[in-house]
Amino acid sequence: MMFSLTPEELSVLQLSCKVAASCLVVSIIPAICVGWFLARKEFWGKSFIETLVFLPLVLPPVVPGYLLLQVFGSRGIIGQYLAPLGINFAFNWKGAVLA
Repeated sequence: MMFSLTPEELSVLQLSCKVAASCLVVSIIPAICVGWFLARKEFWGKSFIETLVFLPLVLPPVVPGYLLLQVFGSRGIIGQYLAPLGINFAFNWKGAVLA
């Protein structure tokens, strides 16, 4: 039996791989640094940083997605300044990487 993909399925697979690879490249170094710092050091505000790190694990996915849309959307706090520069994160693959 031969395994074949339609062009649409191949496009979806390529997009998923592109987003996954981009997320890995963007997040691996900061994640290792934050993890090492939280595991090895004691400092004021450590529990707050730990809460921020664990928050996406306990919230429904809709909540962080909504907050990211409010911040980086075309009329968001940061997005309104990025939109005139042609930088848009909402509803494209770069937004998935940001999430």
